[in-house]
Amino acid sequence: MTAINSNDQPSIEGLKGHTYDAGSEPPPFGHALKHFWAFDAGYVNLNHGSYGSQPLPVIFASTKITMLAERNPDKFHRVTYMPMLKEARGRVANLIGAELDEVVLVPNATHGINTVLRNFEWKESDVMLGASTTYGAVSRTLQYLSDRSEQPRPTVHTIAYTFPMTHVEIVDRFRARIREIKQLYPDVDFSDAPSDAVVPEGCKKKNKFVAVIDSLTSNPGVLLPWKEMVRVCKEEGVWSLVDGAHSIGQEVDINLREAKPDFFISNCHKWLYVKRGCAVLYVPKRNQHIIKSSLPTSHEYVSPHDPPRPWLSIDGTNFVGQHEWTGTMDQTPFLSVGAALDFREWLGGEAKINAYCHDLAVKGGQRLAEVLGTKVMDESGELTLNMTNVLLPLPVESSPLDVYTPEILASIHALLIERLLSEWNTYAAYYFHGGAWWCRCSAQVWNELSDFEYAGKAFSAICEEVRRTILSNGDFSRTVQTRLPAGKSL
Repeated sequence: MTAINSNDQPSIEGLKGHTYDAGSEPPPFGHALKHFWAFDAGYVNLNHGSYGSQPLPVIFASTKITMLAERNPDKFHRVTYMPMLKEARGRVANLIGAELDEVVLVPNATHGINTVLRNFEWKESDVMLGASTTYGAVSRTLQYLSDRSEQPRPTVHTIAYTFPMTHVEIVDRFRARIREIKQLYPDVDFSDAPSDAVVPEGCKKKNKFVAVIDSLTSNPGVLLPWKEMVRVCKEEGVWSLVDGAHSIGQEVDINLREAKPDFFISNCHKWLYVKRGCAVLYVPKRNQHIIKSSLPTSHEYVSPHDPPRPWLSIDGTNFVGQHEWTGTMDQTPFLSVGAALDFREWLGGEAKINAYCHDLAVKGGQRLAEVLGTKVMDESGELTLNMTNVLLPLPVESSPLDVYTPEILASIHALLIERLLSEWNTYAAYYFHGGAWWCRCSAQVWNELSDFEYAGKAFSAICEEVRRTILSNGDFSRTVQTRLPAGKSL
């Protein structure tokens, strides 16, 4: 284990941005805001999208909540906590255009998605649809549900996306794949009706078709036309489960009342500045009968064998009550929502924050591509919100396994992470997609164009080392040129 040198850590007393005057004007966006975060000196953070970055005022507000709990644990957990949680849920619900009792808070998006998928009562011939770009833990959850020993099991299918693609192409491929899968089950009628609906004698049995839809994929970091894909699901009788891990705090027009997904989950600790980990799980009242149990099961679980509880909502599952308390844990992240939103409002609000981040992502991606001598993935801008994807100066293979074996990929990954963090004191996500290596840079209010230029120098040097060492014995005669012509798609 590596020891932490306390001399390298900033003292609490030395942090200048732990508070702010809500009645004053905030500093301009860019490096002038960095003192509101606890970053190491000189650290260039272009990876806000992975874990989020909690501002100092939120850290200090969270510490006060922790102290409130410790001063009188019984009073906090039995009396104080619940009203504070309700207020936090209300503010999140307002932000995403939902009713208060349609949202609960859970530790992270993966947790929320598992809550939904594991509550479906699966039947023979039920199917699930993921994508080649589905987040790893989610795709593995789909596979687990298909692999598990309990019968019946749903069958998992996949749709392949290779970016760049237009939104029209994505929607068309999504619809075509749904219809293609349906043809594999000619005797099954897929419907989004409740799983316990009565099927008239002589009619096809009703089965569930559940599609997991990314609002923004993680790698590549691109915006999908998820609202149009939800509409396709409605037309095709498919349940829509939206993995919006990157949405809240980055998308300003979520409005779930209009989009009407069957389920929606989004991390609050990524782009919304909330303390890790906190995510919102949205289940409209029409679907709360599906969520029979929280994960883990709460003491507020309602069994069909229990005596009637007339105070419960019509669905009878006690959806909100189950998620208020699933066991002793640190509730501070959930209760830090208010401090995060207050700080964002002081900065200028959602529209101003995201306008700056989007503009910087576009310009920063272009500048990074110039430094690297490559190109951005999304030249049209249709796929870009606050994350930009830029090709790294490494060989691009039409048949990736000819050069990029699993061992080579692992070696490149190890070298990138070590050099970026240990030598260059920076980080941006990177990944292998479509036979090429890309980086995904997240633009935030503390970033400026110079941060992208610095990342470009880092990636250029590291990629040169990769060529000189890991790839030095490779035969790249079949390799597409790294410096692609303008407009060339991968």
